[in-house]
Amino acid sequence: MAFIGIDHGTTAMRFALLEGKKVRTFELSRTEVAKLSEAALLMAIETRLDTSRDKIKLVGLTYSMGDGFSSIRDLRTLKNRGLKSVEGAGKKTGGGTKVFEAIKNSGVPAVAIPGLHSESRVDPRMKLFSHLTSPEKLGIAYHILCLGYENFVMADISSNTVTLAVAEGKVLGAFDACIFAPGVQHGPLDLQAIRDVDAGLLSANEAFTAAGTLKMTPYKKREELLAAAENGEEVALLALDTIALFAAMEITSLRLLLRDYGKEGEVFLAGSIAEVFRVREKISTHLGKECKALGKWQAAIGCAELARDVFGGAKEILGLDVEWEKEPEKFQTYKKILRQN
Repeated sequence: MAFIGIDHGTTAMRFALLEGKKVRTFELSRTEVAKLSEAALLMAIETRLDTSRDKIKLVGLTYSMGDGFSSIRDLRTLKNRGLKSVEGAGKKTGGGTKVFEAIKNSGVPAVAIPGLHSESRVDPRMKLFSHLTSPEKLGIAYHILCLGYENFVMADISSNTVTLAVAEGKVLGAFDACIFAPGVQHGPLDLQAIRDVDAGLLSANEAFTAAGTLKMTPYKKREELLAAAENGEEVALLALDTIALFAAMEITSLRLLLRDYGKEGEVFLAGSIAEVFRVREKISTHLGKECKALGKWQAAIGCAELARDVFGGAKEILGLDVEWEKEPEKFQTYKKILRQN
């Protein structure tokens, strides 16, 4: 039996397949996905993951902010693809939408994973914020849970920084990208940004997508920043050290939340910037605790593990209700017709 997890990342769509103990992965940039037809996209998934649609028992899909629903559900039941609004923080390319529609129309069973927001089952104090994290972070958290850790804080550091806390296998809350610690490109709006928005110089979303530590440098892209840091350029190192400091502050805040539940737990770091040794070392030094590193595939793998366990009958995952049942007989004919086309 095969299960697929799909990570709707900031810059790329990542796909992972679990088949027994085998794991296969691949990624496509969001702009590349947007250019493909649904048929071409499905063919790429089957080819690159060395599988076929009739072998796939369930797909675990993440899409955008996932703030329009709170339980793990059949994606065909979602309204507006599970969003309260298509407007929000972040860059729109159409790649995530293409994947969502392709999976929905493929006839392959699939569940959508929600984000965390003010209507989610989290610590009620965290509901001060309307949105806490997008769905793919729950994929990372579930992978950590599958590794055997029930109490932890995880920070995903890349274009932006998002951190969440889990106690006794249930998510307590998170800090979204626009609340606290910056990433390379995105970050919270400070006083000058608010003034610029009020003056009509830029939109709030434009301010958010330009509030990362790149603004401290002459570089335009993450790759340029990392290359400069590799060459020892001071301005690049300062940008990375700034990310490390604020990420450590954010992690400390959520470790305090864990402590309020009588737990300590481990600290995990994910994302492309967390792969930089200097950043991991700085965060560990700030915390006085060694952090465990994760690769960029863990969100997609965690979504595939989630799909596997939902298919196996799980009714709750990370404290989220599962509202999905194996497809009734009436959908089998529908699936066969889609495959023939």
